[in-house]
Amino acid sequence: MSIHPTAVVDPRAELDSTVEVGPYAVIEAGVKIAADTRVAAHAVVSGPTTIGPRNYIGSFAVVGGAPQDLSYKGEPTELVIGADNQIREYASIHRGTPGGHARTVIGNNNLFMAYIHIAHDCRIGNNVIMANVATLAGHVEVGDRASIGGLVAVHQFCRIGTFSYIGGVSGISLDVPPYVILAGTRNRTRISGVNKVGLKRNGFSRETIRNLETAYRIIFRTPNLLMKDAIEVARKEFPDCAEVQILVKFFEDSKRGVVKQTIED
Repeated sequence: MSIHPTAVVDPRAELDSTVEVGPYAVIEAGVKIAADTRVAAHAVVSGPTTIGPRNYIGSFAVVGGAPQDLSYKGEPTELVIGADNQIREYASIHRGTPGGHARTVIGNNNLFMAYIHIAHDCRIGNNVIMANVATLAGHVEVGDRASIGGLVAVHQFCRIGTFSYIGGVSGISLDVPPYVILAGTRNRTRISGVNKVGLKRNGFSRETIRNLETAYRIIFRTPNLLMKDAIEVARKEFPDCAEVQILVKFFEDSKRGVVKQTIED
């Protein structure tokens, strides 16, 4: 174990023998850190927090801090982080609250750039990118391989669908469907189309992308058709396309409502 002599590590913390802790970092009681994880200078890790292997926690990051919630009274909630995540400088990730199943959960292989914030009770999947100063309020869910641009702010309880791409400086108050791009110079809370580039890069077939584009047009651009009816048409049109069915189910499961306006052609 490589712990800088100026670091402060509580004797009740559990660190694997291969963990590195930089100068002036603080590791508090209740923290468990697995193999080959690096904690950079001046970072603070509070508990109860469990961190998997091969993570990097950048300088001045605050990981596992108490939730910023007036209802929180010091209950023993936790933060759970998977493997191979990069948590960069000044990031903040908070533990859960009793009202949110008492747990914030981070998956694997995510990139969290400088100054991002992940609030209490969020659930982040795998291979997610959050660019600089992106902010998630409490109880937000982010699907695998979603990309959230810089200075994006997401309202509490929203869901960000898998493979979605959110352009920078967007304010999100409704659910963002999977597989779409949310961007635009006039109004960044509008969906501009299917995330074709991202899907191609991740190995989706041309047929699947065409199916998603067609389903997108059915749901968003069919005139004189109610949203619930358009969703049912898309479901029946592609019964064997798993991705379209995921898109349809996302709409059905939404509690806040889904961003569904589109930018004019």
